[in-house]
Amino acid sequence: MGLVTGRAGGGPGGRELRSPLVAQLVCLEKQARTCKLCALSATRTNVVFGTGDPEADLMFVGEGPGHDEDIAGEPFVGRSGKLLDMLVSQEMGLDRTRFYIANVVKCRPPGNRDPRPEEVESCRPYLQRQIELIDPVVVVTLGNFALHAVLETPDGINKARGRAYPLGPRVVVPTYHPAFALRGGGDVVAAMRADLIRAKRALRGDL
Repeated sequence: MGLVTGRAGGGPGGRELRSPLVAQLVCLEKQARTCKLCALSATRTNVVFGTGDPEADLMFVGEGPGHDEDIAGEPFVGRSGKLLDMLVSQEMGLDRTRFYIANVVKCRPPGNRDPRPEEVESCRPYLQRQIELIDPVVVVTLGNFALHAVLETPDGINKARGRAYPLGPRVVVPTYHPAFALRGGGDVVAAMRADLIRAKRALRGDL
């Protein structure tokens, strides 16, 4: 399983442990691991469901697993994940035991191609239910696919980032995918840092 044991107390907002909901999340993960709703099931090594604190106030949503993630069965374990971990640690003071991280699609698209619309739609109920059960205060979307899946906006990440968006009981903070930051250099990394600071403020209720 990808779950880390929840905190002994509530999150920053003082929430109590929600073990029945965590049990539902475990059940959902078991369902995802046998899912064959789209063609990605035929080429995957592992289903990459999610990892971290199932009662976290902060959740990250990425695009989909790459090669390293497909082998490990855990999201963001390659170079992109190491960059993300470093930035979150430096700007928010958190490690993976303090947040939850998942992807829009749970299986690796062959050759790391973009997920196809039918693949995104097949996986959408899993992501929606993850968000409902984890019930984060803040969701940080990483890149265009996560932005579109969570906010359902036609805007691209260049236009959407730099703001926080209320979405029901939550706040959504879009930022770049760390894989793009690895290619884009210092300016993209600086923008990600600013977005993570914005997410930290949202967790504190300062926005």
